[in-house]
Amino acid sequence: MQRPANILVIDDEPDLRTLYELTLLREGYRVEAAGSVSEAWEHLEAGQFDAVITDMRLPDGQGMEIIHRIQKDQRTERCVVMTAYGSAENAVEALKAGAFDYLTKPVDLKQFRAVVASAVQAQQAAPAKTMKAAPAAQGERAGDTPGVTGSGIAALERLVGNSEPMRLVKSRIAKVARGMAPVLVRGESGTGKELVARAVHACSQRSDGPFVAVNCGAIPENLLEAEFFGARKGSYTGSSQDRDGYFQAARGGTLFLDEIGDLPLAMQSKLLRAIQERSVRSIGSTQEDAVDVRIVSATHKDLHAEVNAGRFRQDLFYRLNVIEIAVPALRDRREDLPALCAALLARIAHDGGLPVPHLSADLLQRLAQHPLHGNVRELENLLHRAVALNDGDELHLDLMGGGQPAVAGLAASAPSSSPPPGDGEPPAAAAPAAAAFVEPKTAPPPLPSDLQAYLDQQEREILVRALHESGFNRTAAAARLGMSLRQIRYRIARLGITTPNGDEGTASNADD
Repeated sequence: MQRPANILVIDDEPDLRTLYELTLLREGYRVEAAGSVSEAWEHLEAGQFDAVITDMRLPDGQGMEIIHRIQKDQRTERCVVMTAYGSAENAVEALKAGAFDYLTKPVDLKQFRAVVASAVQAQQAAPAKTMKAAPAAQGERAGDTPGVTGSGIAALERLVGNSEPMRLVKSRIAKVARGMAPVLVRGESGTGKELVARAVHACSQRSDGPFVAVNCGAIPENLLEAEFFGARKGSYTGSSQDRDGYFQAARGGTLFLDEIGDLPLAMQSKLLRAIQERSVRSIGSTQEDAVDVRIVSATHKDLHAEVNAGRFRQDLFYRLNVIEIAVPALRDRREDLPALCAALLARIAHDGGLPVPHLSADLLQRLAQHPLHGNVRELENLLHRAVALNDGDELHLDLMGGGQPAVAGLAASAPSSSPPPGDGEPPAAAAPAAAAFVEPKTAPPPLPSDLQAYLDQQEREILVRALHESGFNRTAAAARLGMSLRQIRYRIARLGITTPNGDEGTASNADD
């Protein structure tokens, strides 16, 4: 039978201290109480606790002193701080110092019980995880992440690569997963930010709960509030039944807000309130719905610059950026290319029911010299196309042709009557001749093993060309393709297209 958890409550107001004590005693915990920093340390020096709940302001000091000392002495207690309403800076400072979670005064007792239960569960599970730690070799594969087992190791191993930048990322994931502090994953498009977010979830005590991923840039602005917070029946046209939002769906787990930098300002203020209050109000409802979620967000944008430009709220930025994980670009970890190619080819071949093709050392060397601005996503697309058009055991790529795959021996089989394009001839003029050999009427090319990936790549190339020819003005590009602005925005976000400025457009060509 598991022992009851020991809780230390620290608050200088006797009435509140008694309320917290009674609430926890009813939950079956063993509770001790203190009214000051010095009194709290008398209790801590006399025994061990599972969780410490402390007010931020105390008569003889700050609750932060307790957190710092617990961290310095390497004690195992999980700390929960209570801050006054609107003291976001204090909460962020406490989380960065190592606090497990925070509560805003006046404290909602239902939320209070949930946060304490989560802290106790995390503390009591930690020793078991350490005892069941994986063998050293397994830990090395995961990137020096002691104490991470099961689904956490599997998630870390999906982050392929053993370079120093990737080992640092994996180590940081294992550390930040232990608490409830919000995490901001920063990196270029195609670097694998969602995989990092999933690894944070898998390594945490919430791994058994849901992981809900949201692309903030792909939701129409008029639907954002309903999608995030839910809606009650009849609250708007077409609402025929009650519907939960992302916050309710992620209850007990992790809510991943991808491309958070694309969220409109009006929605940013509502998101900030939901994060601060730990509750949401569905459209058409008069009741606040308490939610227990951990927030992990990601962006390819420089949010500092977005804040300075007035496009992102500073208070929301500080709330989300408690802990940052920077995902390296592929050009900064080219030593991982062989392992990445092997893993991607194995998955592509498995999905298509094909044998895994061989990647020659020469091709790997050429890949290492290729820019790969689209990072792992571009590499995956290159390999997808190569596998789809491959007809032998060894894979071939035409990296000079914009990443277009070429069938082995194609150049050698071209007749002498079709010379290569001259220096003054544009590539488009030579395309029909090349196409005649790639797709002869008597021998059509092999069918792609992943139709969706193939179609996505074709659509991406068309959109990039239209954007380039229209000076990255989305309105003009949409008009050329017979699309609405909303449609092209959605496709740009879905396909991960970025402009030279790292956004879907330039300041001079702003169209929204």
